[in-house]
Amino acid sequence: MSTERALVYLRDKGYEDRVITSDESTGTVAEAAAALGVTEGEIAKSLTFRGKDGEAMLIVVAGDRRIDNSKFKATFHTKAKMLKPDEVAEEIGHEIGGVTPFGAKEDVVIYLDESLNAYDIVYPACGSSNTAAKFSVEELRELFGEDHMVDVTK
Repeated sequence: MSTERALVYLRDKGYEDRVITSDESTGTVAEAAAALGVTEGEIAKSLTFRGKDGEAMLIVVAGDRRIDNSKFKATFHTKAKMLKPDEVAEEIGHEIGGVTPFGAKEDVVIYLDESLNAYDIVYPACGSSNTAAKFSVEELRELFGEDHMVDVTK
C-alpha cells in the first residue's frame, strides 16, 4: 500500500519513470547505497518528527548526515522528537524501511534539508524496502517548495 501511494503521487506529477526496484534491500541507508551503487550521502533519507503543535513532519536529509538538535530547535521552536516506529505508518502513510516524501499523508509537512545540495542526484525511498527514486535536488525543491528548505543537520 505504501508503494502504491508513492507511485500514484509520482505518476500524477509525471515522474513515475524515476522509480528503481531492486532485488536487494534498500531499507537502510547502507543497504540502499550498496544496492544502487552510490555513496551513502546520495541516499535521501526521510526522517519523521513531531512538530511544535503535535503535527507529524518529514525531513529529507542526505544519508550521511544526522540531525543537529540545536539547529532543529532554532528552526522549529521545539526539541527534535522522532515519531515512534508504531506512529510512522499511521501518521506519515509509509512503513519504516520505505518512508518517502512521495505520497505522504496530506497533512504531513515535508521539508528538504540543505545537506542535499551537496549532490546533483539523490535517491529517496519509494514506499518499500526495495524501491527508490532518482531525482535531482532541484526537482525535489520544485515538488516540495523552495520555502520548505531547512538547515537542521550536522
